[in-house]
Amino acid sequence: MTCWPNLGSTVRCLVITCWLCFATTLSAEDIDRILIEKLAETMAKDYEATDRYDTEVWLKASDARLKGYLDSPDERLTLLHTVYREAQRQNLDPDLVLAVMQVESAFDRYAVSRVGAQGLMQVMPFWRLEIGRPQDNLTHMHTNIQYGTTILAHYLEASEGDLVDALARYNGSRGRLQYPELVVSAWRKVWRHKPREDLPALQASCENYGLRACRFQ
Repeated sequence: MTCWPNLGSTVRCLVITCWLCFATTLSAEDIDRILIEKLAETMAKDYEATDRYDTEVWLKASDARLKGYLDSPDERLTLLHTVYREAQRQNLDPDLVLAVMQVESAFDRYAVSRVGAQGLMQVMPFWRLEIGRPQDNLTHMHTNIQYGTTILAHYLEASEGDLVDALARYNGSRGRLQYPELVVSAWRKVWRHKPREDLPALQASCENYGLRACRFQ
């Protein structure tokens, strides 16, 4: 069952119930020491987005799309500012981050998966312990996005820009296309701000994997 909320309504769809059981289930032996170092570095210092004009243009367009998920204008603005800042820090497309959130939690920061992943980007709690920050609250918007974007960016680097492989790693379903299909479909159908040719990782994945979601230009 593929579950897509209607942006024109206030109906929330808890996408964690329609994951088709592809939840993140990393074990201790799967833990990447380089990723732990990156998480520790991200959580140790703040970052400020640099291009204010581009930020404001993106915020205005994205806010209209986010209304179907979050009623509060203040909450939407805070989330979008955080997404843009952390995406820029990690050299990610902010629309991709929003697509991951849509699929992972439907923008419910209190969402918890059946295996214990938490928050907007469904981060596994063991990461906090691995970097010595057990106090971090993964239902906190800023904290969750910092963790999630760092993890996603690391998997993109580890996959040498292979978006499908990176997304599958993030979800713990490497070798399967269902989760990448969901995220890429949301990215291109709902959150799109850039053409496909301006997104090399997406372009390559569309060519290499023939994703159905690539029909959304």
